[in-house]
Amino acid sequence: MREKSTTSLGVDGSSDVSATPEKQAGDGSPPEYAGTTSSLAREEGEEINYHTLSWWRAAVVLVAETVSLGILSLPSVIATLGLVPGIIVICVIAVISGYSGLVFGHFCQQYPDIRSFGDAGAIMGEALWGPAAGRACFLLLGWGQTVFMVFIMGSHLLTWSIALNNLTDSSQCTVMWTGIGLIIFFLFNIGRTLEYTSYMSIASSLSILSAVLVTIVDVAVEKPIGSTSIDIFRQMGFTTGFLATTNIAIAFCAHSCFFTVMSELKNKADWPKALCALQILDTSLYLVSAIVIYIFVGPDVPSPALSAAGSDVLRKVIWGIALPTIVIAGVIYGHVAGTFMFERVFGGTEHVVRRTRLGTIAWLSMMLGIWLLAFVIAESIPIFNSLLSLVAALFVSWFSYGIPGMMWLFLYRHEYSQRKVGVVANIGLVIIGFLLCAVGLWSTIDSLAGSSSSKPWTCASNA
Repeated sequence: MREKSTTSLGVDGSSDVSATPEKQAGDGSPPEYAGTTSSLAREEGEEINYHTLSWWRAAVVLVAETVSLGILSLPSVIATLGLVPGIIVICVIAVISGYSGLVFGHFCQQYPDIRSFGDAGAIMGEALWGPAAGRACFLLLGWGQTVFMVFIMGSHLLTWSIALNNLTDSSQCTVMWTGIGLIIFFLFNIGRTLEYTSYMSIASSLSILSAVLVTIVDVAVEKPIGSTSIDIFRQMGFTTGFLATTNIAIAFCAHSCFFTVMSELKNKADWPKALCALQILDTSLYLVSAIVIYIFVGPDVPSPALSAAGSDVLRKVIWGIALPTIVIAGVIYGHVAGTFMFERVFGGTEHVVRRTRLGTIAWLSMMLGIWLLAFVIAESIPIFNSLLSLVAALFVSWFSYGIPGMMWLFLYRHEYSQRKVGVVANIGLVIIGFLLCAVGLWSTIDSLAGSSSSKPWTCASNA
């Protein structure tokens, strides 16, 4: 073992005294069984360049991936919690999410070859408990991240079917629309890197911004749905309130893609710039859209919020504008899931760095397979808010909060006495992750059990 010092990003607010985590290799590489391939990808003559993102393009990818499904549920969340509590919870979760994002950056700065949560788990498990534990942590976190991606992909397919039903006046079977979405999403996932996805992400960001702005202007002019009364504070049951909180948490769930995006940055030191741009843009847009739409629509604001527009024609226009972000954000999640699976099978071989026939066939087969799984999820849990809450409870709780807290505690495990504020803050992250998981899962199951608004695997409209 050899210790290596690096410069801190200051995620605990302390001085930049470098940490000294134990590593299996002095160059910060994950254990060999993690299948890390970035060193191969940098060899001279390689065909696929995995280091193509500038910080601003990384920020665009993250904004496109984050500001998609989450923003659509926030007006109804404020209607549930009340105006003031809703604003406070959004701001608090934004700050916590930004802090945990800095932890990701610092971890990658010290272990630059990480490409997934599996790699991070392998490093922590092996350093603390040995090779067997490292292998177990690698599999648990790596495949857990992949399953999370598939659930989010299912959410995008569900939103796609809602959009198509709105656009076509529910003229066709909902399952058919979901199946068409599966084919379209799969076709956009043919590419093997995020380089071209970053260009598509510009269209995605403009798409959701335009759709939300048109909705805001329309509701401000027309006040289309329900009364215009608002509740500053509201009394509610525990299950209802906690489900609303989990919907806010999923609006900041970009963390699941952080490792993949950072691994494709040209300069990893630029990560704080990309993260800062993401947090400023998504928090500002969340607050403006949620507050304005709720104030003008009232307590009956629908979820997804794009259906709040007054006329049928305008609702169709808005959903049409939103289609690019529904597709492209789902494609980014598909890329992350596919990359992990592909590198588990072909890590360390020429198929990763070159476009071989076998590699191409395997990539397409894997992408088709995970989109088929996403299709099953979308049709099995057809209630938009409940599916988001389930995803938040099972996965966002850990990948956005609990595990980043563990990562910080691992990095500074020999310096707790010098970093007391950071210790308290990151133990708090772990506790937040646990509570979101345990209580959120119970609340979501309770909500699904009592719901009769939508049935699985039906042709009935979900618009």
